[in-house]
Amino acid sequence: MEARRISQYIKRFLFNRTSKEFLVFLFFLILSGIFWFILTLNETYEREIKVTVQIIGIPKNVVLTSNSIDTLRVTARDKGWILMRYLYERKRNVNIIFKNYDKGNGFGNVPASDIKRMVSQQLEMSTTINAIKPDKVEFFYNNGERKRVPVRWTGRVIPEQLYFISHVQYWPDSVDVYTSREKLDSIRAVYTEPLNYVGFRDTLIVGCKIAHLKDVKVVPEQIRVGFYTDLLTEESLDGIPIKAINTPPGKVLRTFPPKVKVHFVTGVSQFRSLRPEDFTVIVDYKEIMQNPSEKCNIYLKLIPHGISRATLDIKQVDYLIEEEGE
Repeated sequence: MEARRISQYIKRFLFNRTSKEFLVFLFFLILSGIFWFILTLNETYEREIKVTVQIIGIPKNVVLTSNSIDTLRVTARDKGWILMRYLYERKRNVNIIFKNYDKGNGFGNVPASDIKRMVSQQLEMSTTINAIKPDKVEFFYNNGERKRVPVRWTGRVIPEQLYFISHVQYWPDSVDVYTSREKLDSIRAVYTEPLNYVGFRDTLIVGCKIAHLKDVKVVPEQIRVGFYTDLLTEESLDGIPIKAINTPPGKVLRTFPPKVKVHFVTGVSQFRSLRPEDFTVIVDYKEIMQNPSEKCNIYLKLIPHGISRATLDIKQVDYLIEEEGE
């Protein structure tokens, strides 16, 4: 019953005079739109299209070290309907045969004329190429020479106030670099792209890429970096022994007191693991001989990693120089 009512409604609408006029108008509107679209596509336009580039036929012992250009931006001029095909049809690609453009000594070059010829082969004969960017392709390679170097982070990574970065871990902690032998000798480490993380308090683990080095291939190119935080606290540690240095044979330098206290700022978890032996406090025999006085200076020579604002409780102590065996 419902279907019958709908059918009757459609018939009344179609055979109604106003509806007929509307449908005729709609038909001619669509027809004119189609003609306009055909005429528009028949006009000549200029558009930028992309052509992919691939180096093929690379010998097994060769490693490309440059970030080779993988896309050419081609400014082409032709009828609109042809340009639409370029934009929406399959991707066009140019294959560069390695041995044809290898210049030796780790360098290859494809001149602009060859690039234009290869791109033209991927386009219709009616298409005019006005520009290609870049207009030539260069590539660098080596014969498998590599070096394993550590990774270091760069950028701005600042935890929340009262927290600090107690430890940084990398996965992996080192990577392989491929480049010319001269450059391999100069590379001591590689660095991440600049990181920017501010205001965190829990452990932060991020994925990032290795910063690009010209004519250098890095494997892997992406790593993970973990920043471990700790809560800052002001603490002190007593019982740190004073060690004498530059004492000649047969002499013994004693200080009073023999041990001192150090004040510092560190993380809560790190403080729990600190021992007096982790710090080094010294007194210099030569300095005493050059500037004799009743007291001698002591210096905080070595502090553990992750300690800041370390200061001694006292800066001078009494001393006694004895002959060994007394």
